[in-house]
Amino acid sequence: MGRSGPAFLAYPNFLRVYLEWNKSFVYATTAAYLATRIDGQPKMTVRGKIPSLSVPEMKALQEQLAQRGHAVGKIDGVLGAKTRLAVREEQKKLGLPADSYPTAELLRALRGADRP
Repeated sequence: MGRSGPAFLAYPNFLRVYLEWNKSFVYATTAAYLATRIDGQPKMTVRGKIPSLSVPEMKALQEQLAQRGHAVGKIDGVLGAKTRLAVREEQKKLGLPADSYPTAELLRALRGADRP
């Protein structure tokens, strides 16, 4: 959910254990969040709407990243680990907050970089 979303502290063992069974970051964070709720922690709240890319926009972003030499895997509109890594690298290059979260701002910047 990017820099405006909630933050989680996770140690290497957490990632290894959760991602060993299912490689999805969404699965891992959902399972961890459920565990905190079962433990009695309060409900997570998010202030405001956190914008996300549509599937066609994600595909366009993956295409832009692939054109820049990033191995994003299949151009499928799904935000996986390879796409997250590429997003973070391009955010760094463009001077954007490097949070690995794909945004319309990043897509616009990458498209603009293609123009003379």
